[in-house]
Amino acid sequence: MIVGALVLAPIVLGLALYALPHRAARAGKGAALVIAALIFALVCLESQAPDVSLRWLSRPFAAAFHLGFGPISYWLVLLLALVTFSAVLVVRGPRARGIAAQLLVLQGAMNGLFLAKDVLLFALFWDLMLLPVFLVLVGAGTHGRTAWKYLLYNLVGGLALLLATAAFGIVAGTTDVIGNPALQAGIGATWGAWIFAGFAFAFLIKTPVFPFHTWMPETYADLPPPVVAVVSAVQSKAGLYGFLTIGVPFLGPEMVQARPLMFALGLVSLVYGAFVALAERDAKRVVAYSSLSHLGLILLAVFSGSTLAYAGALVYIIAHGLFSAALFIVLGAVEQREETRDLLRLGGLGARNPQLAGALMLAALAALGLPGLAGFAGEILILTGLYRAGFGWPAVIALLPIVLAAAYMLRVYQSIMNGPEHPDLPERRDLTWVEGLAVAPLVAAVVWLGVDPASVVAAVMAGGAHVAGVR
Repeated sequence: MIVGALVLAPIVLGLALYALPHRAARAGKGAALVIAALIFALVCLESQAPDVSLRWLSRPFAAAFHLGFGPISYWLVLLLALVTFSAVLVVRGPRARGIAAQLLVLQGAMNGLFLAKDVLLFALFWDLMLLPVFLVLVGAGTHGRTAWKYLLYNLVGGLALLLATAAFGIVAGTTDVIGNPALQAGIGATWGAWIFAGFAFAFLIKTPVFPFHTWMPETYADLPPPVVAVVSAVQSKAGLYGFLTIGVPFLGPEMVQARPLMFALGLVSLVYGAFVALAERDAKRVVAYSSLSHLGLILLAVFSGSTLAYAGALVYIIAHGLFSAALFIVLGAVEQREETRDLLRLGGLGARNPQLAGALMLAALAALGLPGLAGFAGEILILTGLYRAGFGWPAVIALLPIVLAAAYMLRVYQSIMNGPEHPDLPERRDLTWVEGLAVAPLVAAVVWLGVDPASVVAAVMAGGAHVAGVR
């Protein structure tokens, strides 16, 4: 029942905390923090927990409430547990109780997505995880248009996913197939291309990939830092996870046929995201567009058919989650102190805030792919895998935005930490011990994964490379 608890406990307890009276706000955040810490400990200790399966549909196809760890899903659930703990730590302000509660609900919904071994259950959690983010955006009171744009974009994708899932179930006879090697020869149906199109449309919106990314910059800019840390670090991986666990094993021929289009979208996302990040003045938008670029690189790896590039995609998915969460949390601390994210109005924080400067520097260096940190390991595996698989030109084109990452990440650091101080900004102070505790495990994991990426690759590949259809 461990896997069931990882899904239901955060949702139920999050809703209970959300119902607390306003006078219990501080106690509510403390309870959310304890819950997040317990879930993280549970994931660390129970990686081999048995599946939970309950048949709940027999017609027009078989479906089950089937949850369980897989070789990929375990690492994403672990990443989510760590990022959620760090995010709850830095929740602040009058809406702290509500935001912390929504983070728990979001964690439970995403755990359900990653642990689902039934495609229909996967699709249901796909839509459920939209609601906490939508409610936080509505409560933020910045732009109601942002909340509805986020919801409508992703609901359209969710509808396509649900239709594709229904067609998949009718053709295959069951949707209880994820992680089952006996059922991974592909669906072999005339409708395969249409089913793949439905899945791909939803996955590309969620990732996001150009030109389906337009909901992302406003959403990332308007969300509170703790929530955008979780959305960028983990929710943005849902589409890539879907390609790996549904697309590759069951729709392999369609994946190959779609490769030219997906390579084109991935390369455009890579280059476009990097150039826009280089021109942006808003620090959060710089990181948002950098994510568009980074996730485009992972898309290339997913559609390459290369075992080496696939291993790099797994490492880079985790690496991006770690350093993007750290960047958004640190930038949230900067915005809370300086009351601005405008790079042209910031400057001089590094001289008096060494801990803040150090945290931002490590996260930025990981994002730009410094050797020895997590980002580099994923990039080099992906590029080498692409080249060896015969995709030399895509690998060469991908080098340009990787080089540009150094320019825009160093620009963010230089603009905030160095240069002249602006006398009209509030008094500066360094990271608090709570903020330091939130960032420290993320930064430590970035260093660990950069030094020892083989621990992730070996665990996933040895534990079930065949499950994802890697050749």
